[in-house]
Amino acid sequence: MGNAHLTRRALLGGATAVALGTTTGTAHASSAEVPSLWREFTRAPYTHPQIPYVGRAGYRGGAARFPRRPAVADVRDYGAVADGTTDCAPAINRAVAAAGRAGGGTVSIPPGTFRIDGLIRIGYDNVVLRGAGSGRTTLYATKNLTELIGAYGSRYGGTKSSWSWAGGLIWLAPKARWDSLVTAIKAQAWPFEGWTGNKRDEWAPLTTVEPARQGDRTVKVADPSHLRPGSLVLLRISDDPTHTLLQHMSGGGPGPAAYYWTDKTKLLSYVPYEWPVRVVRVRGRTVVLERPLPLDLRPEWNPQFTTHARELTGAGVEGLTLEVMETPQSPHLLDKGYNGVVLQCTYDCWVDDVTVRNVDNGFGLVAASSCTLRRTRVGGRGEHHPYFCREGSHDNLIEDFTIEERTVPAPADTQLHGINVEGLSSYNVWSRGSMQMGTFDSHRGLPFANVRTDITVNNNGRHGGDANAGPLFGARFTHWNIRVTNARAGLMKIDGLAPYSATVGVNEVTDFDQIDVPDFTGDLHARLELYPTTGVVRPRNLHEAQRDL
Repeated sequence: MGNAHLTRRALLGGATAVALGTTTGTAHASSAEVPSLWREFTRAPYTHPQIPYVGRAGYRGGAARFPRRPAVADVRDYGAVADGTTDCAPAINRAVAAAGRAGGGTVSIPPGTFRIDGLIRIGYDNVVLRGAGSGRTTLYATKNLTELIGAYGSRYGGTKSSWSWAGGLIWLAPKARWDSLVTAIKAQAWPFEGWTGNKRDEWAPLTTVEPARQGDRTVKVADPSHLRPGSLVLLRISDDPTHTLLQHMSGGGPGPAAYYWTDKTKLLSYVPYEWPVRVVRVRGRTVVLERPLPLDLRPEWNPQFTTHARELTGAGVEGLTLEVMETPQSPHLLDKGYNGVVLQCTYDCWVDDVTVRNVDNGFGLVAASSCTLRRTRVGGRGEHHPYFCREGSHDNLIEDFTIEERTVPAPADTQLHGINVEGLSSYNVWSRGSMQMGTFDSHRGLPFANVRTDITVNNNGRHGGDANAGPLFGARFTHWNIRVTNARAGLMKIDGLAPYSATVGVNEVTDFDQIDVPDFTGDLHARLELYPTTGVVRPRNLHEAQRDL
């Protein structure tokens, strides 16, 4: 639906690029080139085999502006004092709760430094916590999540701390979902963290969905009686005994067919694939969705719309710095939970102009979808995951982000990752970034159809991931216009690692330090264009160009 219009617009844009100085042949820093991959993409934007369609990633389909909700509470009226000694967390949480009872609105935090000895919870729709700017309003945090909630072990066993990849000192999650998570953690019944509850059993079928193709926005259902325009539903797609769904996520063909999936127990725990999406229109048995389908729907995968844990929507955090009191970074996978801002089971939420400092983990997306992180920054003594995106997080946009160089040397037993994605997370975008340390981290778990574009990176981090979490990459990963300042290839130039994926416009890099071998045998059907170049690829930013279609 609408492909012809998209194609005409795209071709006009391509013609404009040519008129503005596109050249052919060898690329130089002063030239600009439109790769053949882009021309191919404009002819089939929803179904291109190597490049995913991410033009509607983020809050409200990638909206340029966030809503300005009316002020309904000032934290000073609830007892917050910017004196550096008063614990202001209870006052801020009271103000947030009052805004929630009022049906939403802005909770204002004036300039100054406010001490918090507890975590800040945002669990109400349409509530925005807004400071006076990241350079003017500071929340100074003194405790970690182990102190505030308790130890959090891994549901897969061992001695790892799940605070190494979960939870935040500013935590956006639906109140009921947050309550159930914390109850489970305190009971040491380590939960699943996604849309269908701690045991993945809190859902009910709404209707089966007839076969459809990746990129379709219109589907037919067996029973439309439970579907309403504007409602959020969960598309669940199950795997079959021969794991053809996982093969499909990997692009299909002999390589994924020959891969041994059966012993990848952690990866198998991530399916069924769960994708939240809003219903736009219902006419008879025909349903129009807000976004194109991320995958094919085949009868053997039992595609169905279901209920889910109630989402948090329309909430945001803006204009503040979360500064954690400086402590030594914990040994790898033993983080205590000095974590920044986390969005969990959220849809159409956002973070804007927020800095975190001295954290174990910076900004997290956990079973979060259609959210935007804009103008965010991670700095201070160094961290484990500056950004993490996991547990089936989809269609998110992280743009204008910065990872600063650490201010103290890294302890010998710690680990640095970077912009992480894992756990079947898909159609997420990292755009316009400055990474003074870290890497393009995949923690295995078969993330697929993600884009990193227009980023400068000092590639000195390492990826993680257990062997039983399966492949590093699924299909349709794209790295587009990436400037690697230390010339390290690992996880940047992915034509030899990611199946049915694309590397376009990367400067010359070589393999050293952590060197990976592909998970799949044979021809990966990956594409490499405009290599080695720096800044010559047009369009310069793949996400912006797709959005402009």
